[in-house]
Amino acid sequence: MRFDGIHHVTCITADAPGNVDFYTRVLGLRLVKKSVNQDDPTVYHLFYADEDGHAGSDITFFEYPNARPGVSGEGMIHTVVWRVASVDALEFWADRLSAEGHEVEPDGESVRFANPEGLEHELVVSHVGDEPLVARNPEIPRELALQGFEGVRAYGHTSDEFLSALGFEQHDGRWDTRGDTRGGWIEYGDAPEAAGVGGAGTVHHVAWASTMDDQPAWRQRVLDAGGRPTEIIDRFWFRSVYFREPSGVLFEIATLGPGFEADEDPAHLGEKLILPPAFEHLRDRVEPVLTPLPNPREHWVAR
Repeated sequence: MRFDGIHHVTCITADAPGNVDFYTRVLGLRLVKKSVNQDDPTVYHLFYADEDGHAGSDITFFEYPNARPGVSGEGMIHTVVWRVASVDALEFWADRLSAEGHEVEPDGESVRFANPEGLEHELVVSHVGDEPLVARNPEIPRELALQGFEGVRAYGHTSDEFLSALGFEQHDGRWDTRGDTRGGWIEYGDAPEAAGVGGAGTVHHVAWASTMDDQPAWRQRVLDAGGRPTEIIDRFWFRSVYFREPSGVLFEIATLGPGFEADEDPAHLGEKLILPPAFEHLRDRVEPVLTPLPNPREHWVAR
């Protein structure tokens, strides 16, 4: 068994409206699900992805209004790495982000920048044959758009034996995994001296993609490797197992399905607050405390 690359990356924001603007308007992703944190349903869980909400392109955010800024440190992911198609795409993004007031760092076949709350991102030219996972946006030509995740960078030094037991293979300092549909990687490096602090602009966890059938075996493999996984948790759109790898990074194993179309028309993903069936009885309590958010596509001009 091998993971099919990264399923999703979940982060923290203190500003849901600004977060929606940055990831949908500036980066051109689609808001594919507007829901709540199933472990704390008083706060948003926002999902951005490609046009169809595929795993492998899905960056998600818990909103904790007025949360203090976080600082990445030991045992934390600090950079999310995305694929683009070409050097021309890198130039497009450097110009677009600069025009939006973001500091960019071009470096050969990559461009680095941070979101408005300091979460680091990197764009790299793709050299794999994986299907490009692209969202539709009138300001961003398809050939220049983000194409899904390449990998993540973390602070810490994990156990080689542990990651090897989970099917990762080390290449050029990165731990790669490639299944039937996609691949991805995690790279570790020395942490800053200051301790990390979770908060706005930090990554909460990275999820690796599994088939539904393989997930129980993955959980057992984590146990056999010395990890302490949760039970399988039904998140409605996918099923999840959580555990920390030896350096402290929170991993999730998430299934490829049922998917975001299980309870919404694909043409209208992300347009209204969706609660999984087990949480629907809380709607009258949670909806009034959530920050009102617009439909990012409501005022699009057709091109």
